[in-house]
Amino acid sequence: MSQSKAAPRPLLFWSFVVLMLALTGAFVFLGTWQMQRLAEKEALIAAVEARTGLPPAPPPPAAEWPALDPSTIEFTPLALSGRFSPDPPIRVFTSLAASTARGELSGPGYWIVAPFVLDGGGAVFVNRGFVPQDQATAVPPAPEGPQTLTGLARAPEGPSLFTPAANAADRIEWVRDPERLAALVDPALAPFAPFTLDQAAGPVGTLPQGGETVVEFPNNHLGYAITWFGFAVITPVLLGFWIWRQRTQRLR
Repeated sequence: MSQSKAAPRPLLFWSFVVLMLALTGAFVFLGTWQMQRLAEKEALIAAVEARTGLPPAPPPPAAEWPALDPSTIEFTPLALSGRFSPDPPIRVFTSLAASTARGELSGPGYWIVAPFVLDGGGAVFVNRGFVPQDQATAVPPAPEGPQTLTGLARAPEGPSLFTPAANAADRIEWVRDPERLAALVDPALAPFAPFTLDQAAGPVGTLPQGGETVVEFPNNHLGYAITWFGFAVITPVLLGFWIWRQRTQRLR
């Protein structure tokens, strides 16, 4: 009977060894992957810092928009010449954190977005700035006549599975996605740029509160990599201790 009970032990023993070695390999893979992500994130931060320091430039012409990758110009300073469309503004719900707000206002509210018709053709959705939720109806209309705006280009905010549909009746959206925003304005303004513009800050105390682009990227990949590599070191140590215990018990 003792032999029948001991028979499965080699299978269990080697199964556990294989499992622990597989975990070690997985931890090494995850640590290496996080180091790759760290390099990518550092390259992105460096590229964004270089872009934001550039002088404002004209936007890509409308003829190039179909093939344009918005991520290649995100956070690039742009200068737009044209005029705001008379369409009523679109309110895009947001919550501006007090820790990142550059102006006096923060909390739940809206981005005030309006289509801006370029002199060279096409329209860009301009985020004029932030307004608190209780002041959303007190926003003055966009200025009339020819304008030259400066601000930072932004890539579209893609909706998730849980993003509600736009409230067309109240002109409320939940993401700054040019394709969704285009459904709320005059289609004759097309083509619409595949990017938006965060307008630069205006005079202090005016609404909307512009210049609220958050140029920050969480970069915790080094900490994650150290954690995974730490597991990769600890796991074989624990395996060795377990094997030693198993052999010690058999010798008793």
